[in-house]
Amino acid sequence: MADTSVDWELARQVATKIGDRNGAVSSYHYGTLSPDFERFTAQAEELVAETTGLVSQMGNARGRVADRPMWIDANIESFQRLLKPLSKKLVNPDTSLLKEFGSKASGAEMGMLLGWMSGRVLGQYDLLIIEDENPEDQDIVYYVGPNVLAIEKKYGFPPEEFRLWLALHECTHRAQFTGVPWLRDHFLGLVNKTLESVDPDPEMLRDAVKRIVEAKKTGEDIFRDGGLPTLFTTPEQRETLNQISGMMSLLEGHGDVTMDRAGAGHVTHADVFAKTFRARRNSAKGFTRIFQKIAGFEAKLNQYQAGENFIEEVEAAGGTELLDRAWEKPENLPNLDEIKSPVAWVNRINNQ
Repeated sequence: MADTSVDWELARQVATKIGDRNGAVSSYHYGTLSPDFERFTAQAEELVAETTGLVSQMGNARGRVADRPMWIDANIESFQRLLKPLSKKLVNPDTSLLKEFGSKASGAEMGMLLGWMSGRVLGQYDLLIIEDENPEDQDIVYYVGPNVLAIEKKYGFPPEEFRLWLALHECTHRAQFTGVPWLRDHFLGLVNKTLESVDPDPEMLRDAVKRIVEAKKTGEDIFRDGGLPTLFTTPEQRETLNQISGMMSLLEGHGDVTMDRAGAGHVTHADVFAKTFRARRNSAKGFTRIFQKIAGFEAKLNQYQAGENFIEEVEAAGGTELLDRAWEKPENLPNLDEIKSPVAWVNRINNQ
């Protein structure tokens, strides 16, 4: 049965239109991006392996410079693969959820999210691997060229240092998912578990509206831990989401810590880059800030700092040897509560 739960073509059109509004970048520097990122991706992979001990089991990393439409297309393809379990549920013509919202509404919403992100994302590792699909289009480290150039121009960053710094972060994510044998399957298993448990029941929508109204009365920030999507989950799903959020906080924090450590002696302006991006994460105002909260991006941005704090406290308690125990098996990963309270994770691991 064809997937009609999301109008993907509409999503592509909306996202591309919004991405174009983010401002085109025309510069003679654009021609340097592909050779630079090919070189820096290879260098970053070596530096990350030396720093973390994580060595990819899938061969050498491949960097690819993309414009915004290319990035949008790549993410739509990934979402289509990822959402197959949910799509099969929602294509049932008897489901009232589909009748209420419709594929076009879903497509427009997806397009808005991707369009907004396409103007902000600098790099991304595409971790989703499908065995029966073209391997040349998978396991790619993407760099969004217009956004990289815009940031370099806005802040006066030295291009070669900044590009290596970005490559270090994205190659750390690739090392995590290809150097820890079980991590990719574990992550995708948690995502699929969440999707497969989705109940397309409009009653859930009514409950979510009630929660929003009640939260407004009490002053509760109902979007703090994950935005609108968390309102449509059951307690069991939220427990799985806590596991996913804890893992992603660890991975993002580990990415930030590693990019600074691996870049020592190679990226002399790393502190400047880091301070600029921390300020940039916290500077959103007006509609952008509201959009980040509702869509869950503010929660994601908070993962970086929470993950860094977790790593700092764990290493203070037992060094990198204690932190490395997180990569031993899925049960050793911290959940969201342990990210917020690292001592709880330390005690649990030390008492195994």
